[in-house]
Amino acid sequence: MSLTYLIHRPGARIAELGEYLDGLSPDHRLHETRQLGGRDQARLYELAGAAEPLDLAHFVPPDRGECREVIHDGRNTLPVFRTFQKRFCRPGPGADRLFGYNEGVTRALLGPGYFVAHPTAGNREWEARGAVVVDYFMVPDGPVVSGWPNVVPNSRGLQMLVYQGTRDFMRRVSRHVSIGAAFKGEKPLGAYFTLCRQD
Repeated sequence: MSLTYLIHRPGARIAELGEYLDGLSPDHRLHETRQLGGRDQARLYELAGAAEPLDLAHFVPPDRGECREVIHDGRNTLPVFRTFQKRFCRPGPGADRLFGYNEGVTRALLGPGYFVAHPTAGNREWEARGAVVVDYFMVPDGPVVSGWPNVVPNSRGLQMLVYQGTRDFMRRVSRHVSIGAAFKGEKPLGAYFTLCRQD
């Protein structure tokens, strides 16, 4: 059995996929998410529309303190540079948003791609896409994790070609795994990615 098989099995249910992933070791879970191609991820995002909505605690669990890094390993559907990390932190106690940036082989060229993750509640169209949005229209306006790159707007340098005007809408797959769909403004790009949280 594999995640790819479960995704495409007739009658596939997101709850079944979540149970399968929750039962794996961290290394095996990451391996499974990294086997998914574009067609697999598009189908997974569709199935995840029936999952319990995400909240910010999925990305930074409550036991993590202020400005403590939580790493999510990513796999996207681009032709190249498919593996990356999104690194998140909670900016303060009780914060209703998270700060984060993208780490990978392209950071030295493109920049960190900072973002603010926040709930989509109150925007009906966004809620239908996912309960949390990784929003590149916004960048951190407060302290981030010591050792993270300098915060720069996504309108600066080559990163504007990738991040400026972009939002990623996130859906739950399992306790550690989420699936995102990228939008430029309000237009879907047909690009997806999985995130697998390190614990």
